[in-house]
Amino acid sequence: MTRLLRVGCILLAAAILAGATSGQEAARVEGEVAERSAPVGIRARIEGVVLPGPVLQVVPLEHGAPMVLRIVKTWPHGEAMRYDLEYMGLEPGRYDLAELLQRADGTMPELPSVAVEVRSALPPGQVEPSPLAPDAPPSMGGYTLALWAAGIVWVLGLVAILFVGRKRKGAELAEVQAAPRSLADRLRPLVEAARRGELADDRKAELERLILAHWRERLATEGADTEDLTARELLRRLRDHPEAGPLVQRLEEWLHRPGDAADVDVDALLAPYENVRAPGEGAGA
Repeated sequence: MTRLLRVGCILLAAAILAGATSGQEAARVEGEVAERSAPVGIRARIEGVVLPGPVLQVVPLEHGAPMVLRIVKTWPHGEAMRYDLEYMGLEPGRYDLAELLQRADGTMPELPSVAVEVRSALPPGQVEPSPLAPDAPPSMGGYTLALWAAGIVWVLGLVAILFVGRKRKGAELAEVQAAPRSLADRLRPLVEAARRGELADDRKAELERLILAHWRERLATEGADTEDLTARELLRRLRDHPEAGPLVQRLEEWLHRPGDAADVDVDALLAPYENVRAPGEGAGA
């Protein structure tokens, strides 16, 4: 009798323990399922899911599928595999992610359920968000008005620069072009190029022609007979002339020794030609 009572107590205790364990397991599973939930359109992750068999892959996604699944990480777990899964539900409801996994050969294995829930953020029965109420556009003012004013001023300034400034510049250029040029203005760029040793042959001929033509005419007005003088003979005479000599002698030095650009007052060399009109120009000063 005592032995039967002891056996009965042991069986009762085992039943109570089994019930408690079953309740705890059910609560754990229910908690896991509760944790495996996410709103529509939001990614969620399940880490460390153990599934039997070789490495699995995601079933190819079909157009309009309500669930998107991705395997983030895979590593061995004994004879099974452990997975980190990431999912995103596009429609509310309960889903089994195991149904979206297949073997490498495309066959569907028998897997334990990996249940998740996708929650809707809308009230029951509403499938689209509520339309937004139109708001009246804000009145223009403050910073926006200042930007518009600055833009208008900038455009007006640009128009003034393009048209008014161009017209004024054209008038100034016309005045400069209308003003008679002196022989010194014609000679200056040629003399500067000769001083730097950069005077081309055709420009040398132009420089010599301008100088000889001026002094042949000038000496003739002073009573000298220069009509029958050759260019070489006239140059020899000009070397000793008090006004023509400095420029002629300096040019001969530069033309025979290019690059010997000593400090020279070009304005002083061209002073005798300042008040002489250049050939083809209007009357000089």
